[in-house]
Amino acid sequence: MPALLALAPLRLRSCRYNAPRLSVIDLVIIIAYLAAVVAIGFWCRKRQKTTRHYFLAGRQLPWWAISGSIVATETSAITFVSIPGLAYSRGGNFTFLELVLGYLIGRIAICVLFIPAYFQRNLLTIYELLRNRFGDGVRSLAASLFIVMRTVADSVRLLLTAVVMSSVWQAYLPNTDRATAAAVSVVCIGGVMLLFTAVGGMEAVVWTEILHVGVYIIGAIAAGTILIGSIHGGLAGAIAAGREASKFRVFDFALDVSRPYAFWAGVIGGAFLNMSTHGTDQYMVQRYLCTTSARKAQAALLVSGLVILVQFIGFLFIGVLLFAYYQPSKLATYAMGAAAAPFHSPDEVFPDFIIHHMPIGLAGLLVAAVLAAATSPSVNSIAATALSDLYQPLVRGRSDEHYLRVSRLLTVGAGIAQIGVALSLRGQTRSAVDTALSVASFINGPILGVFLLGTAKRGGPRAAFIGMSAGLAVVIAVRFATNIAWPWYTVIGSLTTFAVGALSPEKEHAPA
Repeated sequence: MPALLALAPLRLRSCRYNAPRLSVIDLVIIIAYLAAVVAIGFWCRKRQKTTRHYFLAGRQLPWWAISGSIVATETSAITFVSIPGLAYSRGGNFTFLELVLGYLIGRIAICVLFIPAYFQRNLLTIYELLRNRFGDGVRSLAASLFIVMRTVADSVRLLLTAVVMSSVWQAYLPNTDRATAAAVSVVCIGGVMLLFTAVGGMEAVVWTEILHVGVYIIGAIAAGTILIGSIHGGLAGAIAAGREASKFRVFDFALDVSRPYAFWAGVIGGAFLNMSTHGTDQYMVQRYLCTTSARKAQAALLVSGLVILVQFIGFLFIGVLLFAYYQPSKLATYAMGAAAAPFHSPDEVFPDFIIHHMPIGLAGLLVAAVLAAATSPSVNSIAATALSDLYQPLVRGRSDEHYLRVSRLLTVGAGIAQIGVALSLRGQTRSAVDTALSVASFINGPILGVFLLGTAKRGGPRAAFIGMSAGLAVVIAVRFATNIAWPWYTVIGSLTTFAVGALSPEKEHAPA
């Protein structure tokens, strides 16, 4: 990096070398946003009288609120910060949209295969369906895999937000070590997330996510507008720079399984990944269960898909604007240096612009937007799964008041675990969106496979166990012994689980 400073001093605008520009007004905006989130949690607390309301908001939320919640959940800090970095990086373009096309296909499959079944029974978690079909063992295994996967994935989300917040700390305490600032940021953000969720339950989660959608959409539009006004030639100049660097390429039909953002990996892998994350993952399905009918849940999911498509296009375009703004291609070492030069990681690019180049007030709004994307917590869903699928089968016959107290304790425990994992992951340079999606792809495949077994009414408890074990083993081998890209993990894991389970000679089923 010192060499890059000597070569292109006018183009290096990294947060490592520039004086922070956040004002007191920005800080007030950030604090006000966090206070509003906590206030919503306490406002919802008075209705949290039963475990059903704590986890499902009384199943009375409107479909549009659920749709907004899905969008906010899918638009984590990983999306807000990492997606622009993908388009900014050397060789980056719009091929990520191939994955989003797969997401839309996966949503249609979920509406047909899974959502109707979720409303045929009075479910608290979707893993109860596996108990009815395959017994408690398979249910517990799937629930445990979900808890592990979601804890790791959301720890990455929490850590990425600390990239932005550590710059906030350094703006007011410039002598603070960056690693220390990141650690303090993880604890503070995780604490706020934990407080409003533990107090207000799922109802607080959904309504804060509606707030999040508004904040980060306004923030993203503001950032794009400022960028266009700051680029030589404005919008036309940015588009010209993007075209010259082939940033607007959408389709890549290369038959290369090692590339995550190619057409077949995106469409096929994206469809299977979305079927797992949105169809067999309690974190997302719990939102569907908060509304009154399967039809409304289907509407919420499909509308959210269209919004997500537009949103990803917007965030990728912000990446192109950042490329035109920083002009990294003019660095003498651009072709051989870091892909996100002059930054160490693609995830540093957008935060640097937010902290150092946004006007007073708007910088605070953008930081609040990143926080908004980070505080869509999974701890309520983890607690619901731990209670319903792991705790209650062992501790039966207690009052609902007892289970509600345990639910709050499990929520706190899940939050502490995510904070701890986030702290342990500090220092990584890989794009967070790659890290989070690869974790989800790695574990969700076998879970999707066993749900497909149940839908097809094939096999019994032993077949499901064998299938899931085989699916996990194959995905582990693929992950560590090949260079196959992560979008294929869910495809391989789910199809292996389904094939092995379906071919098992076992025919008996667990009692409903």
